[in-house]
Formats: sequence, C-alpha cells, structure tokens
Amino acid sequence: MAPETVGAAEDLDADQREAVEHLLFRLADDEFVAAERYTEWQVRAPTLESDLALSNIAQDELGHARLWYDLLGGFGYDEPDLLYERDPGEFRHSTLTELPFEEGDWADAIVRTYLYDVAEDLRLAALEESSYAPIRDRVGKISSEEEFHMEHAENWLERLADDDEGRVNLQNAVDRLVPHALTLFEPTDPDVEARIVEEGYRTESLDALGEDWLSIVVPKLEGYGLDVPVSETGTITRDDLPEQVGRDGNHTADWPDLHDEFTGTYHELGRQEATKLMEDPT
Repeated sequence: MAPETVGAAEDLDADQREAVEHLLFRLADDEFVAAERYTEWQVRAPTLESDLALSNIAQDELGHARLWYDLLGGFGYDEPDLLYERDPGEFRHSTLTELPFEEGDWADAIVRTYLYDVAEDLRLAALEESSYAPIRDRVGKISSEEEFHMEHAENWLERLADDDEGRVNLQNAVDRLVPHALTLFEPTDPDVEARIVEEGYRTESLDALGEDWLSIVVPKLEGYGLDVPVSETGTITRDDLPEQVGRDGNHTADWPDLHDEFTGTYHELGRQEATKLMEDPT
C-alpha cells in the first residue's frame, strides 16, 4: 500500500516530523553551502560567459535552499534558527559542498558541479512522488533550473578533456572530489533514513540512489580517459568514503571558516533577525 499523502507539518506525528525535518535539512544545507562556495568563482572564471554561468548557478542554488528552508518554517524554525544562529555542527550538508576550491583550478569547479548535479537530478526524481505534498510541489521548479547546470558542466568536461593538460587537471579534481561526492548518499541517521523511505517522503533509498549515481558518473568520466576512485562493486562502501561525511555533523577542517564567513556580519552587527533580501520564493 502506498503511503498516505500528507499536506502540512501539523498533520505529522513526532516520528514523521523528525523524518521530514532530516530530509529537508539535508536538501537545504547542500544547496545553501554549495551556493556559498560557488560565489568564490565570481570574476575568476576563465571566460565572461562562464563567470556569468557560475554566478547564475550560485543564485539558483541559493533559491533552491530557500525553497527547502521555507518548508522548515512550517516546523517552527525561522531564518536565524536555520542559518545564522545554528551551530556549525548541526549542519547536515555533504562535505563535497563545503570543500574550498583549488585556487585557479577551473577543472575543480566543473567536476564538482557535474558530480553534484548528477546526484541532484537523481534525488529530485525520487522526490517527484513524495508523500509529503509540500516537497513534491517544489520539485518541478528546481528541476527545470538544474538542467542548465548539468549542460554547463558536461560541455566543460568535454572541452577540458580535449587535451593532455586538461585531462591531468580533471584527473586531479576527480581524485580529490569523488570520495566527498559519495557522502551525498550518506544518511543523517540510519533509523531516520529508513523512516524517510518507509513513509514515502523520498521514493528511493540512499543506497539505490548511490548505485544509480555510480552507473552514470563512472562510465562518463572513464569515457574521457579518467580513473574514478571507487570500488568495483557498483555500490558505495565505507572504504570509498572520506573520514568526515558531513551528514552526521562531522565536517572537514574547512567548514568552520566558511561558516564564520556567512554568519560573521550577522553577529558583528548584533542582529536578532535576518535581513530579507528576497521574499518567500513560493
């Protein structure tokens, strides 16, 4: 029997509420932190067109984060709770999104975008029939904008792989980033994750999504002559993962500085509420 559709936070019991919150935090935190990192490439991309493209991607990801964070407002959170007054150890994003870019390494930006957006495409597909209606209702808008991100990344992968220097740069980025990309498929809590799938809030398990991701990413990158640092089992194993995975609140040493960057002004000015730069995205 298919899980019953739920239309609002107040219709959830305590266990259901916890499951939806975990799902929303992982979605929102990924997008928000990715957007923060993408802004570091403004006016540094190799072409004006690429500069504008990555700026637009950063803006899109920030908008998507707001869509997910806005749903958490229905659970009693406000913007300071979600971002500016939240302890850095409470964020549940994948470590892929928090890693600093290698300075001047455009291949890093492209590989990171590609790895992330393949995963994003898969997880959005698994949310299209979510039993939590507010999640399901926002998938279409996000998916339509993600298509451009993937196209941009794939075009640049092909261009960079066209010469020896580009392939070396791509290989270095793949070696550095793929283990962290695998953390996109780690649970925030195994028991809660099981509940997310059982209740139909996401229709695919993380294991299944990870396998689908590998089936797309590995042959794509190998087709450019690149070695992909994953086991040959077709599944993600513990040995494939970095020491910190992010989803459980354990982050890399790079996270505190990034957290300080986007919360610093708020605290320096002694604010108690966030300044709204855009209205409710709905």
